[in-house]
Amino acid sequence: MEFRSSPGHTVGIEWELQLLDDQTLDLSPGIIPLMEFFPDSTFVKPEFIQSCVELNSCVSQTTTMAVDHIRRTLIALLDRCEELNLRVSGGGTHPFCRRLALITPLPRYSKLKAASGYLAHTQITFSTHVHIGMDDGDQAMRAMQRLTPLIPAFLALSANSPFWRGHETGHAAYRHRILAATPNYGLPTVFGDWQEFNEFFKAATRAGMARHFKDIHWDIRPHPDFGTLEIRIMDSASDLTVVHGLAAFVRCLTAALADASDSDVSFLPGGLPHWVQKQNRFSAAHLGLDADFIVDGDGRHRPIRELISDLLAFSGTVASELDESAGLRIAGTLLEGPTAYEQQVEAYTAADSTRGVVEMLYSRLIDETRIQRVANAVSC
Repeated sequence: MEFRSSPGHTVGIEWELQLLDDQTLDLSPGIIPLMEFFPDSTFVKPEFIQSCVELNSCVSQTTTMAVDHIRRTLIALLDRCEELNLRVSGGGTHPFCRRLALITPLPRYSKLKAASGYLAHTQITFSTHVHIGMDDGDQAMRAMQRLTPLIPAFLALSANSPFWRGHETGHAAYRHRILAATPNYGLPTVFGDWQEFNEFFKAATRAGMARHFKDIHWDIRPHPDFGTLEIRIMDSASDLTVVHGLAAFVRCLTAALADASDSDVSFLPGGLPHWVQKQNRFSAAHLGLDADFIVDGDGRHRPIRELISDLLAFSGTVASELDESAGLRIAGTLLEGPTAYEQQVEAYTAADSTRGVVEMLYSRLIDETRIQRVANAVSC
């Protein structure tokens, strides 16, 4: 596969939102009528399940530009949803929906449904993906190799799915337990260069493991058509302010790791045994920012908050150059709490119902866009 160069570490954001019934606040399979309003849009997309809509940013020079683009799309989306008696919200899982998902009838999704059977209808999850431009495939593989042990940092900071089918799960990001049932999901395989990845993909295709690189649902994967490295581990954020902070952190850290010499990243955990990486990932999904991070094969560990603080500081070395200082400051505030998953649990406690959680998530998103509408009206 040819890797199309995307120099300058450009950024693109994909934000999956839940489609909700206006009255019950349960998930609603509303994507087909909704897409009639956006038939040729590059920036409003259907996803695998019919109760999900994906908002895509344009290819941007900064996360501020990407988030502003999504905000304008979101305002238009909310107007169309109102006509269809739909609402939308963030969150990695729906707090109380118990029904199986309907699959969006597009050719690729139909093939996935046929291959997955019943499993396809249980994958009711929502995420935030960030694409970072790479000079070439070798740079993408170098960044992926360095980022892979740090996946739990992105997971813990974005965790936003503590409920599943009406139950408080005790997990900060239960979404990952749901997806763990699927093949080609989770920690990526590490490759030395782009040619090595190509050889893997040829073998995976011959083996019937994948028809397209999009069938590989790793936490991080290359996207050669876009010329990007795609970080896919994060839960769907509750609002665009959080999207901004997460995307800025991802961009700065990825760019810094992609361009740094080996000596510059010697302080980072690297070469961790598979069992350590697997445990770190599980702990981050389970306990969020209260998790410990195992730093070596001997089992020594430290709080993941400390690791994230170090990574934010390292990311700060390129923030000014990339015009990401404001976004990185937002990322820093996400460490201070209450976290997204704690906010969901607090809403549940206050309302004594999971419906109260959905109402909180919807209000978070609506209040932010309402402020933006007022600002636009004033500027006009």
